[in-house]
Amino acid sequence: MAGHNKTLHEDPALLKYANLNSSRYRYFRWTPRTAKYTFFYVIAVPAVIGYLGYITDGKYEMRGKRRGDIVSEF
Repeated sequence: MAGHNKTLHEDPALLKYANLNSSRYRYFRWTPRTAKYTFFYVIAVPAVIGYLGYITDGKYEMRGKRRGDIVSEF
């Protein structure tokens, strides 16, 4: 039947990458670089987005506006 024989040659570099990617947690080490990136993406980015959401909460009303109406409430 179709696709059951080994006519497709597998790329050794692609197999090595797939194996490394599936077992990435085994080779992970905390370095200053990984700690910096982890802090940035886990703490700093959500904090900035949360702060921006907090200071603009209730300032803008996007629903029910017509042409010429202003978006900001105050």
